[in-house]
Amino acid sequence: MTTSSASLPAIGSQLDVARDLLALLGQVSTEPRPDTRLEALTLAVAADLPVLLWGEPGIGKTAALTQLAESLDLPLTTVIASVHEPSDFSGLPILGDDPAAQGVPMAPPDWAVELARAGRGLLFLDELSTAPPAVQAALLRLVLERQIGALRLPSGVRIVAAANPRSSAADGWELSPPLANRFVHLQWTHDHDVVVRGLGGTWPRATLPRLDPEQLSEAVAFARRAVCALLAARPKLVHQMPTTETRRGGAWASPRSWDMTVRLIAFATAAGASRDVLSLLVRGTVGDGPGFELLTSIDRMDLPDPELLLADPAAADLPARGDLRQAVLDGVVAAVRRQPEKSRWDAAWELLAKAVATGAPDLVVVPATTLATLRRDSWEIPPAIEHLADMVSVSQRADRAAARVVEVRR
Repeated sequence: MTTSSASLPAIGSQLDVARDLLALLGQVSTEPRPDTRLEALTLAVAADLPVLLWGEPGIGKTAALTQLAESLDLPLTTVIASVHEPSDFSGLPILGDDPAAQGVPMAPPDWAVELARAGRGLLFLDELSTAPPAVQAALLRLVLERQIGALRLPSGVRIVAAANPRSSAADGWELSPPLANRFVHLQWTHDHDVVVRGLGGTWPRATLPRLDPEQLSEAVAFARRAVCALLAARPKLVHQMPTTETRRGGAWASPRSWDMTVRLIAFATAAGASRDVLSLLVRGTVGDGPGFELLTSIDRMDLPDPELLLADPAAADLPARGDLRQAVLDGVVAAVRRQPEKSRWDAAWELLAKAVATGAPDLVVVPATTLATLRRDSWEIPPAIEHLADMVSVSQRADRAAARVVEVRR
C-alpha cells in the first residue's frame, strides 16, 4: 500500500512547527536571587576590570555571560581566542599610498570595529586556555589597554573571558603570567538549586550593583587605607609571583593586581557588598594567601579602640564573631600591660566579665589568665573577677586533664 504525497505534511510546515517549539523552549524568565558568584562578576564588570571565569566544560559559563549581557542590555560579541591568529588581536598591516611617509597602519578586525561603532558592549573571549602562547601574547594589549591595532575600544566596552582547567581543556595551555595577572579570576561552579530552577525556565537576574553616591569618597579612602596598611606591614606581599607554572596562570600578587584590588574594595564598599563577595574578588585578584591576609586586616580595621573600651567598659560593644572578639580582648590586655594602672586593670576585668555574659566563655580564658599576672600587690581584687574565677579554674583543670590523657595514650 502506498501513501500519496498529498497526504504527507509539507516539510516547510514541519520546520515552522519546529521553529515554534524552539521558540517556546527559549522563553525563560529571570528573578532576583542571591548568587555570590554572579554578584562578584557584575561588581567586577561595573569596576571595568577584565574577568576570567574558570570552570569545567558544560558548567554554564557561556550561558551566564549571555544572560549577563541581556540583563545589562549590552550587545554581546563572542570571540573564540583559540581559533584566531595573533594578528587578529594585534592588528593586520595595511599598506597605504606612501608607507615610507605614513607608515603601515595596523587594521583591527571587523568585530572590534563594530564594538567601537556601538560605543558599548560585552566582549567575551571564550576558550582562553586553548589559545597558544603567541595568541596570548597578542591579547595583552587588548585585555589591559583595550587596544587592537590602531583602534582603542571605547570605555563602554567590558571584557570577560572564560577558560577550562588545563586538565579538561582540549589541547590546553597554561595561561602566561603576564596575561593571568591582568584578570580577576573567578571560579565558576554550578549551584544545584539554580540549575534546577533555571531548567524550569527561571534563572537568577544579573544586575549591576547599586553604588551609594554619598559613600564614594569614603569607599576610596577605605580601600586605599586597607591595602596600604597591609603592604606597609607585609612588604613581601607587594610582588609574589608563584613558583609553579599552574599557579602563575591564576591570581597572584603584583603592584598591578593590588591596584585592581583597591578598585574592587572601593566598589564593594560603595555597593555594600557582602564579605563573601569581597572575598571572591580579593582572592581572585591577588591570590588566596595575600587575599586572606587582606581580609583579616580589613576585619581588624573595624575593631574598637582598646583605650575607648577601657574608658567606658559599661558601654562597650564587643564583636559577635569569635576571632574578632578574641582580638579585641587581647588588645585590651595588651593596653593594660603597656600602661598598668588600677583603674584600667579593673576596667579590663569588667570587659572580660561582659564578654563571658554575651559570648563564648572559652574566649576569655587566655586574656583572663594573662590579666591576672599583671596585678600589683597593692591592687584589691575587683568584684568582676569573681564571675571569671570558676570558669578559668575549670578550664585550666580541663586542659591539665586533656594533657594527662594524651600522655597516657603515648
